Amino acid sequence: MEIERAREDALVAAVAGATTVAVALLSSFTAVVSVATLPTLAPLAVYASYLFSRKGGPYGAFDTARNWAIASAVVGALTLLASVVS
Repeated sequence: MEIERAREDALVAAVAGATTVAVALLSSFTAVVSVATLPTLAPLAVYASYLFSRKGGPYGAFDTARNWAIASAVVGALTLLASVVS
């Protein structure tokens, strides 16, 4: 495995993991947000999609580790927003 590919994987994994932990902690320690277990894991689903979609290329201009990390954070934020609204 190339070191650059490992760094990209670590970036997406770190953001997905941190977002998942943040959603879980906000759900546990605040009365405003109450997220069930399965939606809490939504950022990790983005990471899994990233891993299974990277099977050799060629990749598009938007298929970068940075964009996948942002997508993971956005999914976490949308999960929190959906739980606050409902």
